[in-house]
Amino acid sequence: MVYKKGLYLKFNPEIVDQPIVYRLVKDYDLVFNILRAVITPGKEGIMILELEGTPEKLREGLNYLREVGVEVKSLEQQIIKNEEKCIHCGNCTAACPTGALYVEKDTFYIRFNPEKCTACEFCVAVCITKAMEVHVESEVESFT
Repeated sequence: MVYKKGLYLKFNPEIVDQPIVYRLVKDYDLVFNILRAVITPGKEGIMILELEGTPEKLREGLNYLREVGVEVKSLEQQIIKNEEKCIHCGNCTAACPTGALYVEKDTFYIRFNPEKCTACEFCVAVCITKAMEVHVESEVESFT
């Protein structure tokens, strides 16, 4: 059985230039999909990705990441837009890296497409009315 796991990875400056994600593919037979990445050589790196593989390989791959010094957080959450709190100011659209939040041209209302959302929480940080909310989902099986 194959599972997908969303992850937030943080690389410290000492390892940011190493082929860590490549090793996940080669050594652990995992498939990855990078959803967002900011990696600067010599500085900290952040990556949001999906890993796909068997539960055993996912567990091994996550252990490898931690062993080499990558901070790993699971993306077992989703972002929800509370329509009652939203004042359609647009702050969130400027912060959203995936285009999940956008301005509807006819009405100038802020719309949210959860299918594009990577749960990076940038919109949550900038929302002045706290209309963007984090909801934690329960996971079917934990690989950590």
